[in-house]
Amino acid sequence: MNDIHPTAVIEGDVRLGSGNVIGPFVVVRGPVTIGDDNWLGAGVVVGAPPEVRSFEHPGLSSESAGGGVVIGSRTVIREAAQVHQGWKGVTTVGDDAFVMNQSYVAHDCVLEDGVTLASSVLLAGHVHVGAGANLGLGTTVHQTRSIGRGAMVGMGSVVTRDLPPFSKSWGSPARVASANVVGMRRAGHEEAVVTALARAYEDGRTSPADLEELGLAHLLEP
Repeated sequence: MNDIHPTAVIEGDVRLGSGNVIGPFVVVRGPVTIGDDNWLGAGVVVGAPPEVRSFEHPGLSSESAGGGVVIGSRTVIREAAQVHQGWKGVTTVGDDAFVMNQSYVAHDCVLEDGVTLASSVLLAGHVHVGAGANLGLGTTVHQTRSIGRGAMVGMGSVVTRDLPPFSKSWGSPARVASANVVGMRRAGHEEAVVTALARAYEDGRTSPADLEELGLAHLLEP
């Protein structure tokens, strides 16, 4: 039902669906739940303890006291990427995500469906990434930040503030440059909505309050 390399280490409360490929030297330490048809490349680590100074790290034979990890279905996690246990809650990676090599997903992060993390993206704790967002090579995201659905973040960016939905942002610190109009059209939004959001971002109106005032609050929804 699952294709698991003999060098992989799977221990503790780990629940696997079917059709998963677990590559060489992968480590999965429970509590972890993984859905169907996922692909984990060589050296991936899922379920390591949260990197918190006050967290009591368990012994090799002890079950982690972390909040766990949940990974959906049809997600790809490439070589040497890491997804850590939740601390206050559950670390979650949704369906159809693509997490490229050496990326880091810290404790309590939530990646909604269809998220793309390019190589070496670093997410600190409690980061929320909306559905379909795309973070470029080497992006770094400060803890507790939120990146809206459909957003695109340019390579090498440092995200220190929340980024709105369907925005295109880059820089250090990352700033909104324009709207992701191509992404909006692919997502099926009406042209009037695309135009209104593009104009709003051009005018520097990027806050949730601005979008609500402009009748675009529905874009803030998951």
